Amino acid sequence: MTKRKPDYIFLFAVFALSAVGLIMIFSASPTMGLKLGDSFYFIKRHLIYLLLGYFALYFGMNLDLSLIRKWSGTIFVTALALLLFVYLPGVGRKVLGAARWIDLGILSFQPSEFMKFSMVLFLAHLFAGWKDRIKDFWRGLVPILALIALIAALIIKQPDLGTAIAILLTSFVMLFVAGAQAWHLLIIGGAGITGLVVLSVTSAYRFRRIAAYIDPWKDPQGVGFHIIQSLLAVGSGGIFGLGLGASRQKFFYLPQQFTDFIFAILCEELGFIGAVSVVLLFVIFALRGFRIAFAATDRFHSLLAAGLVAWLSLQAIINMMVVVGLIPTTGIPLPFISYGGTATIMNLFSAGILLNISKR
Repeated sequence: MTKRKPDYIFLFAVFALSAVGLIMIFSASPTMGLKLGDSFYFIKRHLIYLLLGYFALYFGMNLDLSLIRKWSGTIFVTALALLLFVYLPGVGRKVLGAARWIDLGILSFQPSEFMKFSMVLFLAHLFAGWKDRIKDFWRGLVPILALIALIAALIIKQPDLGTAIAILLTSFVMLFVAGAQAWHLLIIGGAGITGLVVLSVTSAYRFRRIAAYIDPWKDPQGVGFHIIQSLLAVGSGGIFGLGLGASRQKFFYLPQQFTDFIFAILCEELGFIGAVSVVLLFVIFALRGFRIAFAATDRFHSLLAAGLVAWLSLQAIINMMVVVGLIPTTGIPLPFISYGGTATIMNLFSAGILLNISKR
């Protein structure tokens, strides 16, 4: 297979987004770091994650993709086992009431981030070899839907509805790219929306989030506090922002100010101009990523690239929509920008895989 140079425009978007993330974590995290006795606690850890992420990007960019396809089933089963391990006493660790982490003492990580990649890889492997089977509802779609539903159920139980939604939407995009029939997709989409509504209204925790989304001012010191503080941060930035490091909301007003809601701090400090610049970087990432997917001559490469781009782009869209109050809070971080070890490494590794495909 002929190799070319990687897509440098795509690479620029990835580096630019991770650089913005580094700057914003440096700006937004010191107040929380002081609670741990070191204002640079989080930025030092993120520098380590970023360095590991760049190694992962380089590794992904030079990986033999036929080898990773060969092991896709094993990788998926491993990710599934890790999802189950979070429920084991002494292994799983709760953060803010959610059992999303595996704690090995010197190392802790979030299995759902590994599952996102593993799911895309496994579906790309299956769909690449199916040809017309994807058009058969009972032989093609039903087994896949059952598998996706199992993964979503395990993640929702953590609870982490936002990650489950990201996985479901990414799988839907991959079904579309793989050639599933339109009326099958309409049925799946309708069933998914119905299931989401049922899950939202039958859980007190999720129902409170919806109530806060509809009218956050009804309980400004309770369920509405998070979104109100986010909107105050976004609105305070104006056109040009208050200036880097000048955020007021990061002083214990806005929760998760350098993780899920880092985009709100970015809007406050860098203003509308900074926010639009980040959105444009994600647009470049998505457009060049899908260009890589549709230019690939190998079906597996094409499906893998489409799935990876869909996952990261959809996650970015969901995160930014939450921050500006367009949808209820989901708990999804902003790719390449939010603080986080597992997510940073997996996101950059996935970018490396996309660059690998662009060379072919």
